Amino acid sequence: MPWLRDRSGRFLALLLVATLSGCASLPGRQVAVSNPVFVRANNHEEAWERAVDVVHDYLFEIERENKLGGVIETQYKTGANLFEPWHRDSVGARNRAESTLQSIRRKAFLSVTPVDGGFMVGVEAHKELEDVAAAANAVGPATFLDNSPLQRDLNPVVGQAAPSGWIPKGRDVELEQSMLLSLNRAFGQ
Repeated sequence: MPWLRDRSGRFLALLLVATLSGCASLPGRQVAVSNPVFVRANNHEEAWERAVDVVHDYLFEIERENKLGGVIETQYKTGANLFEPWHRDSVGARNRAESTLQSIRRKAFLSVTPVDGGFMVGVEAHKELEDVAAAANAVGPATFLDNSPLQRDLNPVVGQAAPSGWIPKGRDVELEQSMLLSLNRAFGQ
């Protein structure tokens, strides 16, 4: 391969290998963890704070916390691409490539439930794909839609009147497993 003979070609090849093998873990390298996972903690506050720390490790912003209900809900986070190895929400090379080539967003829900001897911590991560056909392709029309009149949601209890522009893709099991492994490590298990 003649392009590997010069310095820039070797650098690009090294960068590609490092990206695909380093932070972006490949499938089959993770050990399956039960969901929810049992963690040993002395009190509810300790279990809660460690769960929040794991959420922050994945760079998710917390949208809602309910300690009494035992629920942590994150805001949507745009999927990390190949050029953002410090973001941990896109787990595996396939998810990183997918987030590089199209708009993906994720949201996580954690539940912390007290049981005898500790807590059960469950993780649900949901992935959505941007509905490009429903969105405008140019910058101006995407910001100011002139082809639709003002839409008001007069009955927010029933549901959303207009489509959100995102297609649900189901649960992101790889992210869930990665977060559960991080929880195990956080509790020294």
